[in-house]
Amino acid sequence: MEIDDYAFSLGADVFGVADLDYLRDYPTYPDGLLDGFSRGIVVGVKISDAVFDGLPETRALYARQYTVANEILDRIAFKIVRFIEKRGFNAIPIPASKKLKDGRWSSFISHKAIARAAGLGWIGKNLLLITKEYGPRIRMASVLTDMPLETGEPVKRRCGRCTECIESCIVNALKDVDFVDFPKREDVFDVDRCADRLNEFASDPDIGVMVCGVCVKVCPWGKRRARS
Repeated sequence: MEIDDYAFSLGADVFGVADLDYLRDYPTYPDGLLDGFSRGIVVGVKISDAVFDGLPETRALYARQYTVANEILDRIAFKIVRFIEKRGFNAIPIPASKKLKDGRWSSFISHKAIARAAGLGWIGKNLLLITKEYGPRIRMASVLTDMPLETGEPVKRRCGRCTECIESCIVNALKDVDFVDFPKREDVFDVDRCADRLNEFASDPDIGVMVCGVCVKVCPWGKRRARS
C-alpha cells in the first residue's frame, strides 16, 4: 500500500508531501528540528460544515470536534511513523495542536507551512491554510521523515481582494497586508489580541478549549465547498 492510500485508510481527508528545503529557514522548536529530514508529510481532517455554519451558537460543538479531530490526527501521524519505520526510514510525528509555553503561541513547526510547501493550499489573509477542497475547514498534523517521497509544489495565493475574514474578526486581530507566500505573523496578525479572547472561550466550561472559528466560517472557499 502506498503511504497516501494508507493515510486515507486511517481517516485523513487531505494528504501531501513537502520538500523540507522550502522550510530550512523557518523557525522550529527545538532549533534544528528539521536536521536529518528531507520530507514533511501533512495530513488533515475536515470539521463539520454545520458546526462552522452555525457559529457562534455552535462554538461548544466546534470545541468538541476540534478536540476529537486533534486526537484522530495524532493517531494517524503515529501510525504513519510506524509505517515509515517498518520500511527502514526515520520519522517523527508533530502533534496536531501543541502550544509551547515560551513559544509566543507557536508550536514545534507550522503545519500550515508544511502544507503550503506540499501544494495542499495557500496561506490566506486569516493566516490559515486555504485548500481548494475544504477552504480552511480542516485540522492538520505532520510527520518529518527521511523517506524519499515524491513531493508537491507550492501554489499561488488565491484570496484576491476578499477581506471577509479581516472584516469578520471579532477582536479586529487581522490586518489587510499584501504578501506572496508566508508573511511574518506580526505584520498581519495581533496574536495577543486573538489569544486573549480565545482564553476567555477556554475558561467557559461549555467550551473548554481555545477556539473561535469565525474567520474559518466566513471564508468563501470553505462556504463554497459546504454548499456544493
